[in-house]
Amino acid sequence: MRPIGINTWVWQSPLRDASAPELVAHIAGLGFDLVELPLEQEGDLTADAMRPLLEEHGLAASVVGAMGPGRALVATDEDTVAATQDYLRACIDLAAGVGAPSVCGPFTAETGRTFRMAADERAALIGELRERLAPVVEHAAERGVTLGIEPLNRYETSIITTVEQALDALEPLLGAHLGLALDSYHLGIEERSSADAIRTAGSAIAHVQVCGNDRGAPGGDQTDWHGIRAALDEVGYRGPLVIESFTAENAAIAVAASIWRPLAASQDDLARDGLAFLRELERS
Repeated sequence: MRPIGINTWVWQSPLRDASAPELVAHIAGLGFDLVELPLEQEGDLTADAMRPLLEEHGLAASVVGAMGPGRALVATDEDTVAATQDYLRACIDLAAGVGAPSVCGPFTAETGRTFRMAADERAALIGELRERLAPVVEHAAERGVTLGIEPLNRYETSIITTVEQALDALEPLLGAHLGLALDSYHLGIEERSSADAIRTAGSAIAHVQVCGNDRGAPGGDQTDWHGIRAALDEVGYRGPLVIESFTAENAAIAVAASIWRPLAASQDDLARDGLAFLRELERS
């Protein structure tokens, strides 16, 4: 069965070395196989602190980045590009340091930034993305990590919203150290069929995040989970399924993710229910 993980954004933001021990122990106690570590700012988490903590609790790890204000690889100034590349290298270094195989996120421009583009403008922007992503992919290769680019829904980006767009934009760079990070939430908005999109992505899938169509626990929602599982089986994806949801109690993350109400009776309930559903899905 595929490992089941959960992102610490379910409970708090940002995660730092000082607050990680209690939460990581809690996640292990709930029965997860993996913890997804968001590096919001360089230095929030260090491999020296996190690696022994993960080993103590028998947890694998994945790493995600956050494209907040001031981060972009396209349609911005050179200083912002350089700072964003440095930030992504820091995410990669953290992943290598804790033994995480991938670093994933919507690594194009600030999440929530949208703008119209004519065909020639899009072509130029994709050229920028390839050029500026290339040295980051090179760093990932040097560190033995795979970068996963995540398509987002149309309300959060206008650059890469579908698997087809991602494959087209990234094609010259795709390989062992660059792939796609798929999120069931965004697939459910942008794709005509989440399962078919997974089949289209095929061997380029580096990482998979899951949640209900309401951003809550997977299971009991409108998502065709059995179709998604079957498609993942067909393309040979054996990596983790990681629950990514968010707490409404943290103002910054609630606004960023548009979480305007609680998504479960408690965040622990969200985690437990999602884990139980995914375990059963994997057994079915």
